[in-house]
Amino acid sequence: MKQYSVAVVGATGMVGRTFLQVLEELNLPVSQYYLFSSARSAGTKLTLLGKEYVVEELTETSFDRGIDIALFSAGGSTSEKFAPIAAAKGCVVIDNSSAWRMDEKVPLVVPEVNPEDIKWNNGIIANPNCSTIQAMVPLKPLHDKYKIKRIIYSTYQAVSGAGVGGWNDLENGLKGEAPKKFNHPIANNCLPQIDSFLPNGYTKEEMKMVNETKKILHDDSIRITATTVRVPVFNSHSESINLEFEKPFDLDELRRDLENMPGCVVVDDIDNAVYPMPIDATGKNEVFVGRIRRDESVENGVNLWVVADNIRKGAAANAVQIAQKLIEYWQQEA
Repeated sequence: MKQYSVAVVGATGMVGRTFLQVLEELNLPVSQYYLFSSARSAGTKLTLLGKEYVVEELTETSFDRGIDIALFSAGGSTSEKFAPIAAAKGCVVIDNSSAWRMDEKVPLVVPEVNPEDIKWNNGIIANPNCSTIQAMVPLKPLHDKYKIKRIIYSTYQAVSGAGVGGWNDLENGLKGEAPKKFNHPIANNCLPQIDSFLPNGYTKEEMKMVNETKKILHDDSIRITATTVRVPVFNSHSESINLEFEKPFDLDELRRDLENMPGCVVVDDIDNAVYPMPIDATGKNEVFVGRIRRDESVENGVNLWVVADNIRKGAAANAVQIAQKLIEYWQQEA
């Protein structure tokens, strides 16, 4: 079996370190890894699959060595500059920033949902927003079968989604310290703002969910609204998703549709107070769905409660799973 070379850009960050954990779990056919970071973090030593690597500074010549795949999680400006450089050298970039998501020439991929889009990449594949990724896994089989007409997203997003600064704000806020990352205290509080506000009154995070959902599901006709909220939870995002379908559905059959979806785990036993919670999703790569119930206020509506680890499935695991699928396609073509 052919072996490949893989680079991790932003290797010392929260998502970058999780890339390494997921790469160890999935154990792709890779013979050589390269770890890159900013000049500030260069020289850091990290271990991957029992081997110690020295993190290199990312430069314009970093990809002059035949790297097949690069996993980027180093911020939008880094991706905007270095992803085209890597792609020009024959490397396929899987980018975790928002830089390329809505570029019509760049596929936006959740592997369980639209893996076929990987095939038309031009050297860059975008990893969707964390809150979008976990919604797509349960929504895909339902859209295919019942045709989603409208979506109402309400999210309850963990502080790890704001990086180390967000994590520290909650940790230090619980000790009574003032916030540094957020505009207001997050400890014992909820912030109905994630990212900056746009002229329409929505935040960038909310519009990301609206626009990315349409792109991934290949359907601009779906009507979507979103409210995204930062909550005092360290890790794993929760979402209340209200769906209205064009077609009628049987609730038990819909539940089976979710159970049969790869990467989707139904956790729904209300008689025993069993439902998905952030504390249980953390450290896992699956998306968990519960509180499945008919919306009795509309003709063909359903409510879902969806929970996933935003650093894993919402970022690192999804990107590595894209790489895994990409390699599978390459092997099929060989």
